Amino acid sequence: MASTQPKKIRIPVHGVLLLDKAAGSSSNDVLMKAKWLLSAKKAGHTGTLDPFATGLLPLCFGEATKFSQDLLEADKTYEAVVHLGITTETGDTEGAVLDTRPVAVNLAQIEEVLSRFRGPINQVPPMYSALKRDGKPLYEYARAGITLEREARQVIIYTLELLDYQAPMLTLRVKCSKGTYIRVLGQDIGDALGCGAHLQGLRRTEVGDLTLDRAVTIDRLSATAEPERTSMLAPVDALLSTFPAVSLPEELAERFMHGQRLPPGKTHDPLHIRPGRVRVYRQEGAQLLGTAQLLAHGVLAPERLIAM
Repeated sequence: MASTQPKKIRIPVHGVLLLDKAAGSSSNDVLMKAKWLLSAKKAGHTGTLDPFATGLLPLCFGEATKFSQDLLEADKTYEAVVHLGITTETGDTEGAVLDTRPVAVNLAQIEEVLSRFRGPINQVPPMYSALKRDGKPLYEYARAGITLEREARQVIIYTLELLDYQAPMLTLRVKCSKGTYIRVLGQDIGDALGCGAHLQGLRRTEVGDLTLDRAVTIDRLSATAEPERTSMLAPVDALLSTFPAVSLPEELAERFMHGQRLPPGKTHDPLHIRPGRVRVYRQEGAQLLGTAQLLAHGVLAPERLIAM
C-alpha cells in the first residue's frame, strides 16, 4: 500500500553545520540525516570520518558546498588511542586480529619513537581505504583478499604529543596535513616499538580553524524544533576564515558579481594583503560575495561567487 505521508518540502539552506559525529555511523549517513532534518535542497561533507571515529565533521549546505574543497585541503587535529601489542587486518578495531605480541616499552622509548614521526614522513596508504585503483576503491580489493602495491606518499605531522600511557594504551594528539592516515601512523609507531599496534579510538577535534567548541550532535539537532534548526548553522564564510577579507563598494561589488576582473585600486587592494586567495564582501563585511585571487599586479580576479 502506498504511503500517505506527504513528501518533505526541500528549502534553500545555506551554511555550515559543525557536527560532532558519534561512533558507528558513516559520514554519508549523518549527512543525509542532517539534510533531511534541515529540509535542505543541497548538502555535502568536507571529507569523511571512519564509522568507528568520532568528532568534528563539518557539513555544508547550499552555497557553502562551493567551498567544501577548502576543508578537504585543510590541516586536521585528532586525539588517538593506540592499542599496542595487537595488529589487525584494517589497522583499527573493525578488522580481524592478525598478531598479538607482548608490550614491554617505557616512556623514554615511546618519546624516542614519536620523535621519528614528527615533520614530513612517508606513508603507504592502507588497503582498507577509499583510494581508487582502476575505478575501484582499495577496500574492495582487500575484501576480496587481494593486496596491491601502493606508492608511499609524503604527509606532514606538525604535532605528535603524548597525552597518556597506560599500557597497552597510548593516547596521542596529532596535528597533520591532508591525506594523513592516523590508522597507518598508529601501526607504524607500533612497528617501530617492536610490538605492533592498531587504532583503538579516534576523535577529530579540529579541521582548519574550525573546532569542536560549537559542534552539535545529530541527536541534539533532531531534538531541536524544526524552525530553529537552521540557527545552529555557522555562516558560509566560516569555511573561509583563513583567507584575508576584501570589501568592495556597491559599484565594484556589482561588477565583481558579474565575473569582471577589477583593476588595482585602493578601494579593494589594501597594502597589507599579499597576493593570493581572498574572501570578498560587499561594503565592510555586510554580505559575502565569494572568493577571488588577488594577483601580484593588484588585479582582483573572481573565483567562486555566492548566488543568494
